[in-house]
Amino acid sequence: MTVLVFVGSLLGAMALGMPIAFSLLVSSVALMWHLDIFDAQIIAQNFIAGADNFPLLAIPFFMLAGEIMNVGGLSRRIVDFALAAVGHIKGGLGYVTIVAACILSALSGSAVADAAALSALLVPMMIKAGHSSHRAAGLVAASSVIGPVIPPSIGFVIFGVAANVSITKLFLAGIMPGIYIGAALWITWWICVRKENLGTPPRKSSKDLIRAALDASWALMLPVIIIVGLRLGVFTPTEAAVVAAVYALFVSTVIYRELKLAQLYAVFMTASRTTAVVMLLVAAASIAGWLVTVADLPGAITDMMQPVMDNPTLLLLAIMLLVIVVGTAMDMTPTILILTPVLMPIVREAGIDPVYFGVLFVINMSISLITPPVGTVLSVVAGVTRQRVDQVMRGVLPFLIAELIVLFLLVLFPILIMGPARWFSG
Repeated sequence: MTVLVFVGSLLGAMALGMPIAFSLLVSSVALMWHLDIFDAQIIAQNFIAGADNFPLLAIPFFMLAGEIMNVGGLSRRIVDFALAAVGHIKGGLGYVTIVAACILSALSGSAVADAAALSALLVPMMIKAGHSSHRAAGLVAASSVIGPVIPPSIGFVIFGVAANVSITKLFLAGIMPGIYIGAALWITWWICVRKENLGTPPRKSSKDLIRAALDASWALMLPVIIIVGLRLGVFTPTEAAVVAAVYALFVSTVIYRELKLAQLYAVFMTASRTTAVVMLLVAAASIAGWLVTVADLPGAITDMMQPVMDNPTLLLLAIMLLVIVVGTAMDMTPTILILTPVLMPIVREAGIDPVYFGVLFVINMSISLITPPVGTVLSVVAGVTRQRVDQVMRGVLPFLIAELIVLFLLVLFPILIMGPARWFSG
C-alpha cells in the first residue's frame, strides 16, 4: 500500500501536468500523510539539506563550462577537427558526428548541450551531402547520449551524491563504456550508409589536418587536464568542474576571442536557469529519498526481488528493464534521484559493486533521453533541426537498438567496465 500511495500520487501529479519537482513534493506529502508523520518542518529541513551538498557544486560549473564552449567556439573547432580527420570517408559526416560527440562528451558532460551544438553544426551539412534528414537527426540524438557517460558527467555527480559513491571512481569507470557506445554507433552507421550513393568531400591534406588539430588543441586539452587531474588526485570532481569552467572561459575570451564580454551575462544566465531546474529537482527528491528510507520501500522491493537476489546478473537485468520502462516516462535527473535510494540497498545486499551499478544505471538513463515519449534529447534535436519528434524517433531507432545491445553486454560481462576502471584508477 505504501508503494502504491507514493507511486500513485507521483504519477497522478505528473498526469495533471505538474512539473516533476512539484510532483515529488506532492508525492512526499501524500506519503507523510499515509505514514501519519506529516510535519512541515521536516519537509523544509530536507528540502534545504538536499541542495546543501558540496559535490553538487560541480553541476553549475559543468553547466557553465558547456555553455561557454558552445558560444566560445570550442565545440565548432572540435567538429572542424573531426571533419578534417574522417570527413572524406563514405558517410564521413556521420563518423564526424560520432567522433565529435565523444570529444564533446569529455568537455561538457551534458547530452542536451552536445545535442544542441551538433544539431546546429552537422545536421544541415549531412542533409546537403544526401543523407535523409531524420537519419541525420537520429544519429546526432543517439551520439549525444555519450555526453553523460564519458567524464565529466553531471549524471555521475548526481548519482554519486544520491548513492554516496565516489564520483571520481564513477568518472574513471565511465571512460570505456562511452567509447563502446561510440564504437557501436560507428558500426551501425556503417551498416546504414554502405548501400547509399553519397558524395564525399575530398580528403584533407596533411597540412590541413595538422592546422585543424592545432586550432582545436586548446579545446582538446580540457578532457586531458580533467582526467589526468582526477587520476593523480590533483583535484576533486567539484574542483574539476571549476577548472573546466575557468579554462573554457580563458580559451574562449583570450585564445579564440569568440566570446565577448558583452555575451557573458547571457551565458551565465542560461547556465543559471538550467542549474536552478536541476537543483530544485535535487532538493525536492531529497524529501522523497528520506521518506523512502523511513517507509522502508527498499525492503519491500527487496522482498519482491527475492527470487533473483542470489543471481546478480539476473537481478541487474531485471533492474535495467525496470529503469528502461521508467525512463520512457521520466527525465534522467528525477529518475536517478527517485530510484537511487530505492535500488542501492538492494544492489549492496546482492553484493554488486556500487561503481559498476552506477555506470550501468547512468548509461541506462542516458539512453532514456532518446526514448519516447519524454526523450529530452529528441525534443532538442527536433527543435534545432525543425523536424517533428516522430521523424527524429524514426531516425534514431537503429542507433537506439545498438546502444541497448551495448548496455546488456555490459550487464553480462562486468569486466568490460571494471577492468578498465581498475586500470584507470591504479
